[in-house]
Amino acid sequence: MGLITNPSGIDRHRRSLIDLFIQNPLIDLVALYGPEHGIRGKAQAGEFIPYLKDETYGLPVYSLYGQSQTLGTEGNGKMDERMRSFDTVQTGKLLEPAMIEGVDVIIYDIQDVGTRIYTYVATMAYSMQACAEAGLEFIVLDRPNPINGEDMEGPILDYPRYSSFVGLYPIPVRHAMTSGELARMFNEKHLMKKANLIVIPMQGWARNMWFDETGIPWISPSPNMPTLKTATIYPGQVFVEGTNISEGRGTDTPFELFGAPWIDGSELTKSLNGLHLPGVRFEQAAFTPVFSKYRGELCEGSRIQIEDRSVFKPLMTTLSILKAILEKYAGDFAFHNDYFDKIMGNSEVRHKLLQGQSISEIVGTYDPQLDQFGALRKPYLLY
Repeated sequence: MGLITNPSGIDRHRRSLIDLFIQNPLIDLVALYGPEHGIRGKAQAGEFIPYLKDETYGLPVYSLYGQSQTLGTEGNGKMDERMRSFDTVQTGKLLEPAMIEGVDVIIYDIQDVGTRIYTYVATMAYSMQACAEAGLEFIVLDRPNPINGEDMEGPILDYPRYSSFVGLYPIPVRHAMTSGELARMFNEKHLMKKANLIVIPMQGWARNMWFDETGIPWISPSPNMPTLKTATIYPGQVFVEGTNISEGRGTDTPFELFGAPWIDGSELTKSLNGLHLPGVRFEQAAFTPVFSKYRGELCEGSRIQIEDRSVFKPLMTTLSILKAILEKYAGDFAFHNDYFDKIMGNSEVRHKLLQGQSISEIVGTYDPQLDQFGALRKPYLLY
């Protein structure tokens, strides 16, 4: 067997699936494969991970996030630029034939966060395609959608025009599906060759459950996803990455914080709270990132506080934030156009913001798509 996993691949007693496989005499685990952030989950976004032999297990570890790439002369100082450019391409992210030599089956066990932009879903899809071409079984050990399996939000990706590693297929930003369900949909509708796919379903999970209602311990699936609150905010705040606003990377609470050196935090926070957005309030904040945008610079802005997650709309909230900043700081604010459009899955949202359209008008353009997707996904749901 080969195993695609990271630190989130544990059982409810926090035992690593790698350890459980190695201890099982019926399993011959011969290779490990790490997604973005690596098998140990330590690498930051956009950081390349070389091939290595794991000292603990004595197994080869192949990176599915650009192992053939190097940092070059810029080092980690240009992490954001590298992430925006490299995250959107296929280069170096495939399960190549040499990596699966002597392997009979690939198992995928990673906790997803329920947002299209998170790259683990693309790693799963690429690996399924490679296994289909090589005639290998591909097994998904399913895990909960941590932000529940009912609430959807955001536009459907404009496919294939905006297809990339941060959004392969036409699904909404917040898709309300599990990895296993997505694998079933991808295999049926999108892969060039169908994989010999097996999904091991969960027991005891219901679609309306949030992760903290499962009894399973939260293990950060990536360095900037430390809590369930982060995952809840992420379907909106991930789009701050596509601007020159700091999304709080380089702080203890990424995505909860946002700001820039040229923002008046008091003024912005007052304006945002005046919008009375559902399920959320804003607190004035100041922070100095230790890496990523504005590293070492004092930023002012706000902190997101969720008051009622059942009505909180993360994407609508972030669009409201961006609109407020655009109106107050038009001379300073900027989109990273290509990357923002890639993760949004279209260019329309950015154009509508720049044109000054209301958030209700913008949301109204993609809400009908969610009804269509809800019907489309039904045959692939397991719970």
